[in-house]
Amino acid sequence: MARHISLALALALCGCLHGAIDGHAKTWSFRDCIDCPEVVVLPSGRFTMGADDERESFGPARDAIITRSFAISRTEITFREYDVCVQAGGCRGNISDHGWGRGDRPVINVSWPDARAYADWLSRTTKHRYRLPTEEEWEYAARAGSPARYFWGAEVGTGLANCRGCGTPWSGRQSAPVAQFEPNAFGLYDMHGNVSEWVADCWIDRSGGPGDSGGASSDCAARVTRGGDWYYVAALSTSAARKPNAPNLNSYTIGFRIVRELSQ
Repeated sequence: MARHISLALALALCGCLHGAIDGHAKTWSFRDCIDCPEVVVLPSGRFTMGADDERESFGPARDAIITRSFAISRTEITFREYDVCVQAGGCRGNISDHGWGRGDRPVINVSWPDARAYADWLSRTTKHRYRLPTEEEWEYAARAGSPARYFWGAEVGTGLANCRGCGTPWSGRQSAPVAQFEPNAFGLYDMHGNVSEWVADCWIDRSGGPGDSGGASSDCAARVTRGGDWYYVAALSTSAARKPNAPNLNSYTIGFRIVRELSQ
């Protein structure tokens, strides 16, 4: 069970969190300000990224290493959190909720530049570095030590995530308020389904191998979204699933979560 502790203590403990994870990792969370998203501190570690038994574009299974601990938002960024940025003049306003309501629903109809603008605003406001996760960070966070398609196992089951055919009141209809389903072993919610999430990387077709994501590039034809969403089938909501989208796309299926870098 995640615990709230002071930021200073969380950072001090990061050195104790390095190494392999076993699916029962203890995590620590904090906020840099009252209106900031809650972020969960994850340890460094190794994991298997991609999948050999899913779609070719997801990429073949390969060893990946997260060399530095980092913190990632416990949930997808909500309308409540995003609207604070709008009110402060840091983010684009007039973002449609598609008539589903705002508050604790994940923000939707935001482009990749909108997501980056929110992270940049948090960085300026808190004086700490916020950004979008890399594909490697995102998948490491989603798996939380599990090699299976979903963090809970090989089959999507019923009522475990919001995706088409997944047996929830929202499946195939609309997004759900965040944190309606059980979290993974890191204490992170909605890594599978609900809304797809922008990550930092440019899209590279990995059917021939891992490839270089070009995550540091400021200009690319397509950006990656991860995690699947309420509209698409469960096969697009696995830990390995990835999809290309035009950076300026505004969609009712796409939102984001953020990373907060830690002092090492």
